[in-house]
Amino acid sequence: MNLGLTRSLAVTFLVSALFLLFLPAGRADDTAALYKSKCAMCHKADGSGNAAMKVPDFRSPAIQKETDAQLIASTTDGKGKMPAQKGKLTEAQIKDLVKYIRELTKK
Repeated sequence: MNLGLTRSLAVTFLVSALFLLFLPAGRADDTAALYKSKCAMCHKADGSGNAAMKVPDFRSPAIQKETDAQLIASTTDGKGKMPAQKGKLTEAQIKDLVKYIRELTKK
């Protein structure tokens, strides 16, 4: 194999690997900021909710046992006093928020 081609492939592989390595962290930071701006005002930064407003605790077993599809539907279509986020957030953002909510129990 040509040495120049080998180096080119190696550089391409390295750049791709670095891109993939750092992509999730940036996306996680974006999701944390999105949660803070869209959810934390009612659900609090730690996900504990607000009992006086009847806002559920995301960390509770009741919420955590809901499927991702149920949480996505609640976020997309709204539930109770929570307004629908369809058209305000992308499907990818909503899915990322559901993953973020799942992580709140681990913090």
